[in-house]
Amino acid sequence: MTVNIFTPAGETSGGMLQSQPDSGQRILVVEEAEDIRQLNAEVLVDAGYQVDAAEDGATAWAALQLHRYDLMLTDQFLPKVSGVELLKKLHTARMKLPVIMATEILPTWEFALHPCLQAVTMLRRPYTIEKLLGLVKSILPHGEILLARSWQCNDN
Repeated sequence: MTVNIFTPAGETSGGMLQSQPDSGQRILVVEEAEDIRQLNAEVLVDAGYQVDAAEDGATAWAALQLHRYDLMLTDQFLPKVSGVELLKKLHTARMKLPVIMATEILPTWEFALHPCLQAVTMLRRPYTIEKLLGLVKSILPHGEILLARSWQCNDN
């Protein structure tokens, strides 16, 4: 299976990874650190998901404009556009997408200011592969149920 790696210039390059049969579920992995981005992508591909990867928030936002995703896994501290800024963009654009935010420091101040962002699933670093896959598997089958709760917020 191929992992599309989005570059800041908006180009894509494919990296071949072996995986189980295609589940049809597509995940966007957003992570500045190349080793973590690659590991997360490989783990998700091995679990049977289609995966695209972006190295910063602006590149992720461009990918979100081009493709439909079932889940986004993002860091909070990204260059150009932070994880919370990505969430705000999703909310403003009314894009329905479950999100896992993997971070060492929880952005509680942002969530206090914008209560509609609180429905995001948090994954505290460091985390195990089992924890990551468990969260992904628990969110994707119920994505539409979570979205109904996640984006019904008017805090502008």
